[in-house]
Amino acid sequence: MTRVEAQAGGGAVGPWLAWGLAASFYLYGFFLRVSPSVMVDELMRDFAASAALTGTLSALYFYAYAGLQIPVGLMLDTWGPRRMLSIAAVACGAGSLLFALAPTIEIAYLGRLLIGAGAAFTWVGTLSVAAAGLPKERFAGVTGMTLACGMAGAVAGQAPLALSVAGFGWRPTMVAAGVVGVVLCVLLARGLPQHRLSGTAGGGWRALGRGLRLAVGRRQTWLMAIFGACMSVPALTFGALWGVPFLQTAYGLDRSSAALVTSAMLVSWGIGSIVVGWLSDRIGRRRLPMTVSAVASTACYAWAFAEPDHSIGALAALVIVGSLVAGGMVVAFAAGREHVPAEASGAVMGVINTGVMLVGGAIMQPLIGWLLDRQWDGTLVDGRPIYEAAAYREAFLTVPVLVAVAALAAALSRDRPRG
Repeated sequence: MTRVEAQAGGGAVGPWLAWGLAASFYLYGFFLRVSPSVMVDELMRDFAASAALTGTLSALYFYAYAGLQIPVGLMLDTWGPRRMLSIAAVACGAGSLLFALAPTIEIAYLGRLLIGAGAAFTWVGTLSVAAAGLPKERFAGVTGMTLACGMAGAVAGQAPLALSVAGFGWRPTMVAAGVVGVVLCVLLARGLPQHRLSGTAGGGWRALGRGLRLAVGRRQTWLMAIFGACMSVPALTFGALWGVPFLQTAYGLDRSSAALVTSAMLVSWGIGSIVVGWLSDRIGRRRLPMTVSAVASTACYAWAFAEPDHSIGALAALVIVGSLVAGGMVVAFAAGREHVPAEASGAVMGVINTGVMLVGGAIMQPLIGWLLDRQWDGTLVDGRPIYEAAAYREAFLTVPVLVAVAALAAALSRDRPRG
């Protein structure tokens, strides 16, 4: 019978504090994820880059993150989060320093890849700590709380980061972010217990392969990967990168004001994740909350981007409410985990999160940039390309289409197992 063992190393803290430490790392990783959104102009100028190249620079984080999600889940199942998360924090810090000091865009690419590789451990690692140490009947709610911590990092990476970039420059700001990664490494190494699964511990590659087979062999896993991926598109594409320049262009907002709108959107996503996760645990159902959240979010984003004459207040209200109900994305992790044995817990969360990062960031961020470049009329201001508001709106119509796909995946999923 597979069970979870907690090998408490020296200085290890209780289960809730352990979750808090891991969630702090997730917050940091999300801060790094969204940070390019408030320095788009500087990146275009300093690296002489187009929108597509800038989208790729941001999305390289997601390429590394998404590509590692399945191995991350398997490694966490086998070797535990203390070792893996502390190493990952060093990678994030080193990547931030490399990005900050990059003389060319190619070196900046390497920095973002390293950041993404380290941050790849944050979400699944935090959920692994929660799954090992906290009651399973609270898992969806804790998942929502974890996402809310990430949204706090996203908010820090919006308006506050914009002020820092304006006051000190983007390079010194990212150097400071790199130092934070080193501090987190020490805290994680000293504070986390070494949870691991007795059924996989010491099993080597055979154990890794078994966990992966259990995860990918479930239809539910793939439906939840599709659901999570498509529900994350508004936050990861609009909120985390392209929303700020769109609001500056379409509504004449300064960068800090535009970042406040996208920050409110991300905060709303975090609040919604807590509420919908708690509600799903409370009623003991998964499919209904997921379906309702996807349908409501589709309606909000379709209305937001199809209508060109919204006031800034109306547009902000629609994207904020759309993000609130999109918080149902977190239920995918509970709905997937409940249909596999405990020894495949990290693997199934890794598969689902692969979809989230692959679609929401790695594909959609550069795709929006490519769609913008297709409609660019050649206008340059201070060495950076300028895009029309109509071009942004047309590109953003891909968002409600994908959220509608999430509604279909939710409707086809299985509900919470009984017993």
